[in-house]
This record gives sequence, structure tokens and C-alpha cells, in this order.
Amino acid sequence: MQDSLHLLKTRRFLPLFATQFLGAFNDNLFRTSMVLLVIYGIYGDPQQEATFSAVAGGLFILPFFLLSALAGQLADSIDKARIIRIVKTAEILIMIVGAAGLLLHNVPLLLVALAAMGVHSTFFGPIKYAVLPQHLEDSEVLGGTGLVEAGTYVAILGGTLLGGVLVYQHADGFHVARAAVAVILVALIGRWVGGMVPPAPPQADAPPLKMDWHIIRASVTLVNATLHIRRLFIAILAISFFWAMGAVLAAQFPPLVKNGLGSDQHVATLFLAVFSIGVALGSVAVNRLLGGHVSARYAPVSALGMGLFVLDLYRRVKWWPEIAPGEKLRGLTAFLALPNSWAVVLDLFGVAIAGGMFVVPLYAFLTTTVAKSKTARTVAANNIVNSGFMVLATLILTLAVQLGVTVADSLLIVAIASVIAAWLGWLLHKACD
Repeated sequence: MQDSLHLLKTRRFLPLFATQFLGAFNDNLFRTSMVLLVIYGIYGDPQQEATFSAVAGGLFILPFFLLSALAGQLADSIDKARIIRIVKTAEILIMIVGAAGLLLHNVPLLLVALAAMGVHSTFFGPIKYAVLPQHLEDSEVLGGTGLVEAGTYVAILGGTLLGGVLVYQHADGFHVARAAVAVILVALIGRWVGGMVPPAPPQADAPPLKMDWHIIRASVTLVNATLHIRRLFIAILAISFFWAMGAVLAAQFPPLVKNGLGSDQHVATLFLAVFSIGVALGSVAVNRLLGGHVSARYAPVSALGMGLFVLDLYRRVKWWPEIAPGEKLRGLTAFLALPNSWAVVLDLFGVAIAGGMFVVPLYAFLTTTVAKSKTARTVAANNIVNSGFMVLATLILTLAVQLGVTVADSLLIVAIASVIAAWLGWLLHKACD
């Protein structure tokens, strides 16, 4: 078995891991604080709440679609560590705006900050994967990728839990001042840690890259140059289906808990925490199973497992006992005391573990089967297609909500999509393994 934990003791990996960890932590601290404030403290209409969740998800994803080509070109043409420092400086400014939105209970300002964080993540995304083949040995890339994914979801857990704690309700309304201070503080620490990432200059043997600043043309050129390679085409499609399903699930968590399960924000925090732990465990487990070898061997069964757990979750939510008119939302203790509540939690946990096992080898595949001088652009092309699928999924979800599709019904769509993800995983396994 490949032991990847030793990487956390190295200068070539730990600063990047910590920078990514703090970025994901702050992103989810802010988003959780925002969603809990808006869903439970500002809005009071189920359709309005579901629409807000879908719109917020789309705003965060849209920059990936529009700017990933530019981000990939920059990451392959200048030192990636320098870009990290610039991006982490921008995060401080963005979080100042986000903190103002929280304090003022201003939804438009919150959405502006969320979209800006999407731009921040767009430029950091290609780097966190493209740096790994430069700083790690070939046999360490899968383990490093798994640790980055696991760390990301542990950070999601931490940010989610802290957001749930710092946003609290009293008789005079919701209080968010502590969350506003926290997002700025974490951004400052992230900038300090990001400055320790070792240099990752362009490859010496790579030809000079001519930047194309026309974002539409650059995106089309980049995607065409990547997708004509069959193995990359299949891998990117498989990852895109995964993130499209994830976009639907993430957008629907708070409305699912409030309107589908009749429970409060503490249960929503539990759901996000369980999901984060599950993905982290799946990310590490698949590296153990594969022994450090990059392979799509477990992708089909992981996707099918994900679909089965979602299908069972749909079945339970569909016939969940409704709360009586005028009755208070159930707290965490009341929810867990209900029959089948633990089965719902286990379904979420199973979805998350299977999802981590599915996606980590595919990301490692993208960064190890192309020249190191092209890794950032390959990841950027993947991000463009991923974001296109995710934006499309959120648009379909928004339209479906307007037409009366319930939160429970959206889970059924995810279960069906997992079959396509399993088929793509099988094609990649047969083509490359």
C-alpha cells in the first residue's frame, strides 16, 4: 500500500496542502454562513429558498466556465507559486466584501462576494493539481491527489461546522458578526501560508506559450486540443458527470433539510459534515486500494454505489413524515429520534465515500498522462467542461423547481445520472487499464 501521509512532512507538499485546506475552509465558512443566514433568517418561502440555492451555486460555478482557459494558460506560462500569492491576496479583499454582506444582511452583496470567490477558485484550481507532478514523484501523485481531496473535504467539514456555530439565532434575529470576522482572519492566514509554496516555474523544455486573452476563443481552442484525445475525453466527461450530480446535491442540501425533512439548520450542518467526512475517507481509501497506481478500476462500481445510496435516500425523503402546520422545525435531537433518520445519514455517508473513490483517480489520471508543461491547461480544460455541466445542471434544477419538481424528485435525477457516470468509468478503465 502506498503511504502518502509522509508527504505532509515535506516542504514540497505541505504548504500547498495547507493553502488549499485554508482556501476550502474559508470558502465553506463563508458559504455556510451565507446560506444559513439567507435560508433561515431572511427568506421564508420554499420556492424562493430553493431558487436562491440554485442561483448561488450557478454564480459560483460560472467563472470556471468563462475564465478557466485564461487560468490554465497563466499557470503553464509563469511560476505557479507566484499566482498562488496573487490569488490569496485577492481572497482577503473578497472576504471584506463578503463580511460586509453578512453584517448588512445584504443578499446582492453576498452573491457578489460568492461570484468573486468563484473567480478566485478558478485561478487556483488548475494550480493545485498541476503543481503535484512538478513537486512529487510519479508514484506519489495519486497519494498527493487523494490527500488534497481529503484535505479539501475535511476543510469543508471544518468550515461548515464553524459556519453553523458562528451564525446563531436569538429572539432579536440572526447574529453573524463572528462569522464576518472569521472569514477575513482565515484569508489573512491563507495568504501567509501561500507564500511558503516552493517555486513551480514553467518547464524548461516547454516552448514559450503565447497567451490568448480572448476568453471565448481560448476556451474553445483549449477544450478542442484536450478532448480530441480519447482517454482525456472520457475522463473529463466522467468527472463532469460527477460534479453535475454534486452541484444538484449541494444546492439542495439546505432546502432538502428544511422543506423535505422538516428540520432546522443544525441538521443541515450535520448533513454537510457527514458528506465531507465521507468524501475524505473515500479519497484516501481508493489510494490504499490501488496501491498508488493510477487506475479507473474502481470507477464503475463507485458510481453505481453512489447511485444506489442516492436512490435509497430518495425513497426515504419522498415518504418522510411532514411537520404539522405551525409546528417548529425539528432540531438535531428530534430529527435523530425519528425512525429511519440514521438510515438517511448513512445514505449520505455512502454517497460521499463512493464519490471520493470515483473522482480522485480520475484527477490523478489527468495530471499524469500529459506532459508536465501542459498539466495546468489540461486541468483547466477539465474545469471548463465540468463547470459547463454544473451550470447546466443548476439551470435545469432552477427550471424544474419553478415547474413544481420537489427536492426529493431532484435526488432521483442524480441517481439516474450515476448510471451514465458508471458507464464512462468503465469505458476509461477498458481504454487505459
